Amino acid sequence: MSGPSPSNPDSRKYRKPDLVNDPVGLALYRTTLPTTVGAISMILYYLADTWFVSLLGTDQLAALGFTFPATILLTYLGVGLGIGTSACVARALGARNNDKATEMTFCAVVFGFILGVFLVIPALLSIDAVFTLLGADAATLVLIRRFISTWYLGLPFLLVQFAGTAVMRATGNSNLQGKLMMLGAAVNAILDPLLIFGPGPLPAFGIRGAAIATVITWFLSNVFIWYFLAVEEKLFRFFWPGLRKLLKDWGLLLKIALPAALANMITPLATGVITATLAQYGAQAVAGYGVVMRMEALVMIVVLGMSMSLPPFISQNFGANAFDRVRHALRLSLQFVMGLQLVLYVIVALAAPLIARIFSNEPDVIAVIVTVLRILPISYGFQGMVILSASSFNALHAPRNALLTSLLRFFIFYVPLALLGAAMGDIPGLFIGAAVGNLCAGILVTWWIYRYTLTLQQDTQTT
Repeated sequence: MSGPSPSNPDSRKYRKPDLVNDPVGLALYRTTLPTTVGAISMILYYLADTWFVSLLGTDQLAALGFTFPATILLTYLGVGLGIGTSACVARALGARNNDKATEMTFCAVVFGFILGVFLVIPALLSIDAVFTLLGADAATLVLIRRFISTWYLGLPFLLVQFAGTAVMRATGNSNLQGKLMMLGAAVNAILDPLLIFGPGPLPAFGIRGAAIATVITWFLSNVFIWYFLAVEEKLFRFFWPGLRKLLKDWGLLLKIALPAALANMITPLATGVITATLAQYGAQAVAGYGVVMRMEALVMIVVLGMSMSLPPFISQNFGANAFDRVRHALRLSLQFVMGLQLVLYVIVALAAPLIARIFSNEPDVIAVIVTVLRILPISYGFQGMVILSASSFNALHAPRNALLTSLLRFFIFYVPLALLGAAMGDIPGLFIGAAVGNLCAGILVTWWIYRYTLTLQQDTQTT
């Protein structure tokens, strides 16, 4: 074992949480707060792109909208890579095996870069076929091509960014990751108007400028990540571990990363089913649901932050065989999510008419928004329990359980009960069914994660 101990405060220029020794509640608070702020920054990042492109015109905004399925699919691939990286590196750090943590960091970063390079060519060659299939006409396809062809060139940097920030979280340094995400959002917001509109002598790239700004931001983030991991954390260096060891480590990484990516890809699929069902009630129902989905992202932002900060804590303590701390962290996190989401539900339900009028002046759309906001968010606490349980399964190196968690929620409870509710009670019935689905999934999955961690603890005590 080499390198400074991650728990030694004298071995760093800053004080970060010790995920294995600090009080559980304090460690979770100190890692969740910055990741939540970083998640908010990323939402603002994408909103900035959308707003600046909207100033070019409706055609450009529509073209950007068409690119969403492709960009979100590849983003979820990066999310899966990040989950696998965090689980592997954090477990090694928890076991005080810095050599293994360094090895896994190198393998994850290299894998992300190589995968990104190999994806560029097929992604570029498939542009016309994919977006024509999605319904883009010839004029819109020209605009799509200008944006997405540049965006695809940044894929290696995107995937390295996911792997690198996952290592930051694995070390407990969520604060730095949050700052990096905030800085990235700020840089993107500055570059967008410069590259899109070209003030003064600068050339105006139009919608392509938004993609150029994004790729530049990713590249700068990569430079910072490489410096931090190599110089500050001493967890990254260029070396050749040997082909056999490299392939073995990639296998460990993909064992978690692939199911995690698939689990994330289930979400837009289920949303599509609900959207298609609502389309039977008219465009107003679909528009109202779109507003609710944007509100859901904001109301669930703390859960998103916790889903990034809880896994490193669990993985490190998993590596240290500290299952009492794992179960304590789960209990605190799930209780906090339930309490927080209940308070937020009361606020959203009371403010529903005001929220609806902000997004629409049409009475039918307003009615849908108010109806849904007074039904579905009451189940967000249970939805949060599912999300945190799935991320915990990944952290415990049980990716199949995490994938099954997502499948159970969406295809056994959420979607079937929503469709049953729609058949019995139209739009209100649909979302009552969806809420009941979240409740059932939350209770079942929470019982499962508690039983699973108890079994791990008992197995450790008997060996």
